[in-house]
Amino acid sequence: MLMALMVAAAVTLSGGEGAAADNGSPFLQRMQTTAAFSATQNARLEHAQQLLEKLTAVKGKRTVENTLSLYDKLLTDLDAAGSQSGLIEQVHPDSAMRDAAEKFTQKVSAFGAELSLNRSVYEALVAIDISGADAVTKFYVEKSLRDYRLSGVDKDDATRARIKALRDELVLIGQDFSRNIRDDVRVVYANSAAELEGLPQDFIDRHTPEADGRIKLTINYPDAIPVFTYAKSEALRKRLYMEYFNRAFPKNVDVLNNLLAKRYELARLLGFDNYAAYVTSDKMVASEKNASTFIDRIADASEVRAKKEYLQVLSRKQKDDPAATLVNSWESGYYAELVRKAEYNFDAQSVRPYFQYDRVKQGVLDVMSTLFDVTFKRNTTAPVWDKSVECWEIFEHDSLLGRFYFDMHPRENKYNHAAQFNIKSGIAGKQIPEAALVCNFPGGIEGDPGLMEHNDVETFFHEFGHLLHSLFAGRQPWIGISGIQTEWDFVEAPSQLLEEWAWDASTLATFAKHYKTNEPIPAALVAQMKAADEFGKGLNVRQQMAYAKLSLSCYDRAPSEANLDVLNKTLREKYIPYPFVEGTHMYTSFGHLDGYSAIYYTYMWSLVIAKDFFTQFDQSHMLAPGMAKKYRDTVLAPGGSLPAAQLVRNFLGRDFNFDGWQKWLEQ
Repeated sequence: MLMALMVAAAVTLSGGEGAAADNGSPFLQRMQTTAAFSATQNARLEHAQQLLEKLTAVKGKRTVENTLSLYDKLLTDLDAAGSQSGLIEQVHPDSAMRDAAEKFTQKVSAFGAELSLNRSVYEALVAIDISGADAVTKFYVEKSLRDYRLSGVDKDDATRARIKALRDELVLIGQDFSRNIRDDVRVVYANSAAELEGLPQDFIDRHTPEADGRIKLTINYPDAIPVFTYAKSEALRKRLYMEYFNRAFPKNVDVLNNLLAKRYELARLLGFDNYAAYVTSDKMVASEKNASTFIDRIADASEVRAKKEYLQVLSRKQKDDPAATLVNSWESGYYAELVRKAEYNFDAQSVRPYFQYDRVKQGVLDVMSTLFDVTFKRNTTAPVWDKSVECWEIFEHDSLLGRFYFDMHPRENKYNHAAQFNIKSGIAGKQIPEAALVCNFPGGIEGDPGLMEHNDVETFFHEFGHLLHSLFAGRQPWIGISGIQTEWDFVEAPSQLLEEWAWDASTLATFAKHYKTNEPIPAALVAQMKAADEFGKGLNVRQQMAYAKLSLSCYDRAPSEANLDVLNKTLREKYIPYPFVEGTHMYTSFGHLDGYSAIYYTYMWSLVIAKDFFTQFDQSHMLAPGMAKKYRDTVLAPGGSLPAAQLVRNFLGRDFNFDGWQKWLEQ
């Protein structure tokens, strides 16, 4: 998942220093206290205002030098303040720092919204003589003007004022939504050690009974996923399921209804029928109707396989309960795992000893070093926001390309999913990019080996794909097109492509070694794991389409027609064979309903592209660097300097198709 601050519809930003010359130091070097953080961000906003005034005061002919350069420097200031505040409000252990960061996110967003509606700036950009400019600069200006028009800059004064007010409100609503999810870490108790039967021994070892014999579990991933997958106790799985799928309920019900209403009003003011039509208009998919058609195509393609897999899960449950006629959602992961054991001779717990967090981390770094001819070095002196956070730097030969941070284990008041956060985008010859991976993997506890599920390993590769995209793309001449600035329904393709290396036996053998014996993971075990993973693919695709349709359906109609409980239930029943569980409200913790809004389909859209990309690689020699270099040069490095469709054509030599994805589905 990619987390990026959307400052305004017309201004999607990715980092920078601006107010002070970038000396290459880590971003927190001058901001380790709340006062210092606030002073730095205030200085950036003040400098941005000065640049804005200077830009609008230019007399005479508008040029790249006297107008576009000032505009880009302004964005550099805004984005540094916005991106860093967006990260800190999600991860910092100090509530005062989080509160300060939230306020600056609001201020930056307000500045960005006003900027996107500033007709004087728009007219200045229109007036720039770009006849002699290079192709990248021309594209940047054209893209900026398009985004300004989408923001409503051409509306009358009253309409622009209302648009600005709505954008300011939406920032606050989104912060409430995210905070409610982040803060609602619910607790479930196992009544005794007997209820942990079936779970891995290291899981049991780190969950010691309390004085009354009960064992505390949370709904965070390191607890929830193993319980859903391995716990023999149906009662425990159900209790945890009910809490997991009621996160942020009921708080986020009103928050979401308000979010839908404000976004609908915004879309109507901008001349669109609904918010889904608005938000898809500048994506590869081009319209909400095309997005719906895409979802239907994927759902139809996976329907037969999903039904067959559900019957296999039901059949396995009937061995325990001959009278069973259905499989409940809290049983789905458990019985699917038993199918994999019985029919594919694979037990997911058998690979966990090979995936010790520290070794996986180093393994991912080593694999990327081999593929992309770069090196990674730990920076132990850089200030970090928590003692568990690590700072790393990426080099090409002796040249520093960028800096990144690993915040990889759960803790209180921290973002509780997995995502890459931008911190500062690079500008060629001026500043290096910085970014952070924020995950919630096992490990980080003294005495705990930190054994990961394989899907954790896959997530690590996925998020590192976003990270490399940020770092390699951070060398454009303009910050407005540097970093991950492609169409949003393309941004997941690079991360999904890198997941392929998490399934390659030769790649895994380089780092997946038993934490006790040091023996590399056997190729035969990887083959079993891969074969077993094919089971459930149809069900998983259908579930993703349920989420995608929910995301779209919340926004492709008037809010009065978007009953969240009805949509949640009817769409789940349409796409997923497991019966809907009454009393659950998954949508209140579906964070994508804010950040991605109507466009959750982008994950599958990007996957279709990623599977097509993968057909170009030598799948018998996954660590060969040749195709990886072409991929880096044609897809990652250009950042937002070209349309995504052109990036695809530059790598594939053609438009993308569904052939690779269809082959993957049918495996």
